[in-house]
Amino acid sequence: MGSGGSAGRAERLPSGAAEQLCGGERCLELSGRALRRVPAAVCALRGLQKLYISGVGLREVPAELAALRHLRTLALDGNELLEVPEALCHLPRLVHLYLGRNGLRGLPPAFAQLQSLRSLWLEGNVVARFPRALLRLAGLRSLQLGDNRLARLPAALPHMAGLRGLWLYGNRFEAFPPALLRMAQLRVLDLDRNRIARFPDLTPLRGLRLLCYDRNPARAPPRTGPAVRLVGDGARELMEARCQRLQAHQQQEVEEEEGATATEVPPPAAASSPLPQGSSPACSPPGT
Repeated sequence: MGSGGSAGRAERLPSGAAEQLCGGERCLELSGRALRRVPAAVCALRGLQKLYISGVGLREVPAELAALRHLRTLALDGNELLEVPEALCHLPRLVHLYLGRNGLRGLPPAFAQLQSLRSLWLEGNVVARFPRALLRLAGLRSLQLGDNRLARLPAALPHMAGLRGLWLYGNRFEAFPPALLRMAQLRVLDLDRNRIARFPDLTPLRGLRLLCYDRNPARAPPRTGPAVRLVGDGARELMEARCQRLQAHQQQEVEEEEGATATEVPPPAAASSPLPQGSSPACSPPGT
């Protein structure tokens, strides 16, 4: 992307921004301002770790942003970016990246260089094909792809072994993506607002703890393991029935344990027990 021109290079930090950096702070919040471009002075803050420039109407990002080698969090959501700025692909310590609500259609191959990335927000764009560069980010843990145009997922998706949360709501899936059945490490899966008419048996997803499937044409809740919280049509009744079965099972275990304990304890000795004929008490009262 371009550098923003000579006017951009001459820009200083916006009013009040310098005060945020006083006292050794390494976080800069510029969201909501009418900037239109990233001030050149921002790219000179080499020790910056967090930078928020959300909803300011950005259409490009200067190449000089790549100089922020210590940046860990970058928010560029709610802007007017039509492609991912190349500078972003050269931030070696970037952990959290917010690119939602722009006009992005995909990610460049160089995006795979972001090996420190752990969470990525791409919701509200126009992504129609799963970005291949993501398959090389084995350490990515959270991926937000809601409200895009996806209709299928690549068979190589399980290569993303670190993925724990995957948000795919508001896309165009007409069938449950088969690759997801091999993502046993997933803990959160959101497929709300798609076109899935039938869900397969999801009990192989042993790590799953939350499944959102609401507003799909499926007639029955998906079959899952007992530890999964469900959100969708029919989920409340299913969860209540599951809870009742669990309580009944626990009550049965308590009763069985109490019964086993009762059989292990010997009955108390009788206060006066009959003696065998011809015998006498060991300690008879005097005179008897």
